[in-house]
Order: sequence, then structure tokens, then C-alpha cells
Amino acid sequence: MNDSEQKKYIATPSRTNEIIKRYKLTMKKSLGQNFIIDPNILTKMIEAGEIDKDTCVIEVGPGIGALTERLAEAAKKVVTFEVDTRLKPILKRELADHSNIEVIFQDILQANLQEIFETHFEPEDRIVVAANLPYYITTPIIMRFVEEQLPIDTFVMMMQKEVAQRMTAQPSTKAYGSLTIAIDYYTHAEIAFHVPKTVFIPQPNVDSAILKLQRRVEPKVDVVNEKFFFQLIRFSFQQRRKTLWNNLTSHFGKNEDVKEELTRGLQAAGIDPGRRAETLSIEEFATLADELTELSQRETRS
Repeated sequence: MNDSEQKKYIATPSRTNEIIKRYKLTMKKSLGQNFIIDPNILTKMIEAGEIDKDTCVIEVGPGIGALTERLAEAAKKVVTFEVDTRLKPILKRELADHSNIEVIFQDILQANLQEIFETHFEPEDRIVVAANLPYYITTPIIMRFVEEQLPIDTFVMMMQKEVAQRMTAQPSTKAYGSLTIAIDYYTHAEIAFHVPKTVFIPQPNVDSAILKLQRRVEPKVDVVNEKFFFQLIRFSFQQRRKTLWNNLTSHFGKNEDVKEELTRGLQAAGIDPGRRAETLSIEEFATLADELTELSQRETRS
């Protein structure tokens, strides 16, 4: 993309600064507002998400519309969610040339997503979630999308590099944890590419990455009780430096019945109780959860 082509886009230093000056806009640190000024990054995001005229997009946090306008050019339709109502006049004016954008001024975590899908999309539409996510709310937004049974094909999202690394980590690494397993359960995850902090106004303190998630047709592992499976993972990682046994007895209790059931379940699953949670694969957690059926029933009753 040459300089003359870049100038028309919001995601350039000159256009971004012009918009900030025209609307006397001050960025809210509390909302994680950092505006991207490199259109090539956005091109690579769209390519990573394979967004085309057969694709409808849900965007989170359009800001001043840098990614939104590029999505509108590439996609069939864009429905974008913004919490900062100060941006209404900016988005209305700067995106006026695009008739396939709908801006909803609402917190995505409060939105009725089932209703949004029914209202704005057709059953046959391929749907992609695209976003430059505020660092402070990245995980809740992603988990809201992946946990709900929505027909989303792919997620392509810019986020803090360390968070993307946690979501794609391997067992027995420092970044591997309960979040990694939850993402792996629902999706195929990969880091598409890294984004330096120098391509934002204002410049954040951290580098970013583009995370690509592709929804699995079926969860990666089959478990008897999905709720207990995730509870077990959470308890197991309660204190990372402790052994699996110590974390599980800290949660379930240390009476003889509980210890006997834990011992039986761990042996049946072929898992050494002296291991730490970060060394267990998602398959091992699934097997252990299914073996601890008696404890899962206690959790349900309590």
C-alpha cells in the first residue's frame, strides 16, 4: 500500500491526529483507548480472518473507526459495539460513506447476543468477531463469546501480547493455565502476528498480538459434566506453585472420604498427585474430571 492510498484511511498518523484535534478528543485510559496508525496491520488482520463479502463482522470497540472502515470495505456487514458515547459524532461523520455499518452504543458484556444475531444476521451468514480489545477486559469478552452457543466461525483480535501467549501456551510453560485450557476446549488458537506498541496513539506500555481463534465443531475433549470440568481446572490452578493434591484437598477437604476418592480418581486417570496443574494436558483434566464423579455430585449439591 503506497502513501497516497494510506492517506484516505483513519489508521494513519495524520488522519488520526486530525480527528483528535477536530473533535477535541481526549483518550480515556480507563477504556484502554489506543488508536492504531498503521493501515497495513489492519490489512493483515482482515486477511487473517479471511473476511470477504460473504462475511459479516461483529466488532468490539471501534474507537474512532480505524478498523471499522476497513472491515466495511471488506465485509458484507459490520455490527460494532462501543461504550464511549463521546464517539457518536465521530463515528457518524467519519464512517458516513459506508452504508453497511451499524454502531450500537452498548457494553458488549451487557448485550443480548442471541437477539443481536437474530436481528442483524441471516442463518447462512459466515460470522467473524474482529476487535482491538482494551487490555483490561480482553478475557471476559472472549470468554463471553466462546461460552455462548453462537454461530461464530472465527475470531481475529488484537490484544496484549502476554494475554495472547497465555491463550496459546503449551503445558509445562509459565503462560499455561486455566485460561489456556478454556480457549483450547472451544477453539483452535494461534497467534497470527505481533504488533509493536509504536503503531498506536497514544503509545501503550506493552506490545500487542493478533490472536486468531477458530471455533471447533465439537469441544476438544468429551466430558460427562462440563461445569465440573472447568471447576476442577480452576481449583487445580488455585495456587500454581502447589501440587495438584494440595490444591484439590484445599478445595474439596481433607477428610478420609474425600482423600480416598481423590486418590482413586487420580490413580484411575494415571496422574501422579505430586504433579502441578500446569503439567496436565486438557485430555488429562478431562479424564480426571470424569473419574471424580462422586466429588462432582457433591459440588452440584453444595
